[in-house]
Amino acid sequence: MNEIISRSISAMFGEGSVNHNRREFIASNVDSSRTVLNHEYTYMDIHDAYHQLFDEAVKRYNNDQKRPERRIKDYYEKIRTGKQEKTFYEVIIQIGNKDDMNAQSPNGQLAEKILDEYMQTFQTRNPNLFVYSAHLHMDEETPHLHIDFIPYITESKRGPDTRVSLKQALAKQGFTGGTRSNTE
Repeated sequence: MNEIISRSISAMFGEGSVNHNRREFIASNVDSSRTVLNHEYTYMDIHDAYHQLFDEAVKRYNNDQKRPERRIKDYYEKIRTGKQEKTFYEVIIQIGNKDDMNAQSPNGQLAEKILDEYMQTFQTRNPNLFVYSAHLHMDEETPHLHIDFIPYITESKRGPDTRVSLKQALAKQGFTGGTRSNTE
């Protein structure tokens, strides 16, 4: 069993669909009779998450601006329409595949337990990745986690003192790779 787990943990970054993760719509690969087995660890509307994380910093930044056109009206919209950062990132974590860790098998139950333990401490291990939505799906062939997060830093010297930055958030946690794409 350890061999299966050690060679088959996979993670991928996706564009994310919180509506899919929350089962606001049911895709064709979902067994809706098993949706009750899913775990919703946390959910907050992304706009509310942005307000919680950035409103005070944006207020301080705006108070320091002499020219009105430099003030930020809506930080979420600034990030959404900008080219530097994404509004959020999603990581999907799965152990094995439908053949060796099927959700309805004993191995699938083991995968559920491992993924649950992983999620329980994710925010503590990654303090600069604010998790606003996290779900464990047991209603598809293989158990997997969807973790949606906003990477942020504090004490920034540029722009608001608290701002979105994946590269710098990861660097604060010890992950550096030189260029932005290498770090990410």
